[in-house]
Amino acid sequence: MSGELTQKIALVTGGAMGIGKAVAKKLLEEGAIVSIVDIDEKALDDTVNELSMGSRQILPIKADIRDVHSIFDSVDQVVKSFGRLDILVNVAAVMSSVPFLDLSFEEWNRVIEVNMRGTFFFMQAAIKQMIKQIPEEQIKKDRSTVSYGKIVNFSSISGRRGRAVQVHYAATKAAAISLTQSAALAFAKYNINVNAVAPSVVLTPMWEKSNKDKSKIFGISVEQANNEFIESIPLKRAGSGLDMAEAVLFLCSNRSDYITGQTLNVNGGYEMD
Repeated sequence: MSGELTQKIALVTGGAMGIGKAVAKKLLEEGAIVSIVDIDEKALDDTVNELSMGSRQILPIKADIRDVHSIFDSVDQVVKSFGRLDILVNVAAVMSSVPFLDLSFEEWNRVIEVNMRGTFFFMQAAIKQMIKQIPEEQIKKDRSTVSYGKIVNFSSISGRRGRAVQVHYAATKAAAISLTQSAALAFAKYNINVNAVAPSVVLTPMWEKSNKDKSKIFGISVEQANNEFIESIPLKRAGSGLDMAEAVLFLCSNRSDYITGQTLNVNGGYEMD
């Protein structure tokens, strides 16, 4: 632990479990003050109790990111509590495996609302605040070498290629890459860095559900569904929450000040483009 993010104010969506929880833990360890947004109140309470050690500062925010008003309220809560917002990590997502012709309008909308719309409007709310924080004299000057905000979105290997039984999820994760690039271009003039991470298999509740869905669709065991995917990864192992959190830490630190609009594959070599 190097304290790279000491006193930085961070907001992590989907931070009560899985990858989001690992990210929140890593940011806290590196000195950041972290707000965790999640819809699951019990998981939120449990995570805050687990991660609240010593002088760590955590603000839990229960919110449904399908509600755009809740997104802006969440950012407002962070600013009211800590005076600013320096880092946004968009982890919150939902996923299901459904054959292409069986995908319902309701399930399509559910995944789009959380994964795509939620990511966009959290970026919009966060970036508006980040711009407010830039000294007026700096805005009038030419480009600065100082970063005035870090945003990391979560895409997926599913965003790199289509998925026959996860068409809606894959579409949102491809959109995460596009949204990342668009925001990076739009706000480069403010030196706000916007990047993304594309994981493969990470052993989380979401991945467990995916294996169960696939076992039903393809008539194989849950264990076989899991093992076959891991076997296709060149490094022959699933990723961990820590693997993802370390990548996020790099993209949130000043070591990545000259990186923007990029999607970093953290997937054991499964995707290399």
